[in-house]
Amino acid sequence: MTYLYTPLLYLLLPILLVRLLWRGFRNHAYWYRWKERFGFITAPPQPVDVWLHAVSVGEVRAAEPLVNTLLTQVLPKQVLVTTMTPTGSAQVRQSFGDRVHHCYVPYDYPVAVRRFLDRCRPRLAVFMETEMWPNIIRLCSKQSVPLLFVNVRLSERSFSRYQRIVGFFGPVLRLASGFAVQSQPDAERLQRLGARPESVQVTGSMKFDIKLAASMIEVAKVLRREWGQDRLVWIAASTHEGEEEFVLAAFSELKVRYPNLLLVIVPRHPERFEAVARLCRRDGYRVVLRSAGSTVLTESVDVFLGDTMGELTLFYAAADIAFVGGSLVPVGGHNVLEPCALGLPVVFGPYMFNFHEISTLAVVREAGVGISSPEDLIGAVERYLENPNLRFKAGEAGKAFVDKNKGALQKTLALLAKYIPDLTHDQH
Repeated sequence: MTYLYTPLLYLLLPILLVRLLWRGFRNHAYWYRWKERFGFITAPPQPVDVWLHAVSVGEVRAAEPLVNTLLTQVLPKQVLVTTMTPTGSAQVRQSFGDRVHHCYVPYDYPVAVRRFLDRCRPRLAVFMETEMWPNIIRLCSKQSVPLLFVNVRLSERSFSRYQRIVGFFGPVLRLASGFAVQSQPDAERLQRLGARPESVQVTGSMKFDIKLAASMIEVAKVLRREWGQDRLVWIAASTHEGEEEFVLAAFSELKVRYPNLLLVIVPRHPERFEAVARLCRRDGYRVVLRSAGSTVLTESVDVFLGDTMGELTLFYAAADIAFVGGSLVPVGGHNVLEPCALGLPVVFGPYMFNFHEISTLAVVREAGVGISSPEDLIGAVERYLENPNLRFKAGEAGKAFVDKNKGALQKTLALLAKYIPDLTHDQH
């Protein structure tokens, strides 16, 4: 299989290009910057200290504490952040502006990877989570570029998939310099796939290392006043296709009992903003779009649609209760820690396999509830709507849950410092 991988990749190239074209009909950004995907990047003026890869929005946001720390310490303008998706690319610009170099990661063709490495000449490569590309790993090893995988989470489901080709992936994993994993079960699964035991270290999840700017909290307070200080606000965040119908059905029931309830919907993917707005209007709701500019809402407004990038944290901070999407349809869920850190009770569906441990702990800590079906959404949200004390208690439990599990960032920085000796990792 090792010998078949690259030839098979070349055979799949036409399908890859057609897929880019097809995805471009939903998000035009897929039609641009193809050269970068084959290693034709604009070379930074000098070799970069750290090349960090984060596949899309979620991984970029998880990497924010790490990148911001690197930038404020010893590496200004010497970090290259790559992504795979246009939404990830937009998040990089939103999060870091021009403080980092940015381009798409090259596809895993040897010629493209070599071209990319020759142009950016990184001292260290850092990949978020489990983005494991065999030729990138091999060529980094061959060119003596240390490659670390950080914030690694290997679910039982992913492990089962990798296990089918363990003979192929085992030798590849042994070439990586190190793995900073979120939990002991992740470490054990990775070692069973072939990673060297001495290369695997449990550091915890960097998703807990959330820093909330005081300025953002102040802006959220203003936004909440504009939405209506006396209104209850329920946010449905990072929703996927098929979920908004369930949310709107629950909203129609809850609206009878709580007439001034405001629903904030933030779809996960920008290409769906218009479709979700049409869906809300079809159901008879008066909708205001964030992109329209004004956030001053009258009581006649039912739904506020967050159709902008990079403002989800702000919307969380201005809300009372959060439903976290990707969990009523089999997507695998999204991160519940941000609303927890902001003191919101969290509700999520049964499909949380990408965040199984974190979501389970959130329930155990009484920071939120998991529901087994869309029909349970009404009851779960209403329980928090009707009981301010329960809302407060769950919110405080969520904040304590996040605070107690912080520390992965410092452990990860200490690991990076082994490969970049001039990197300091003490923060006060």
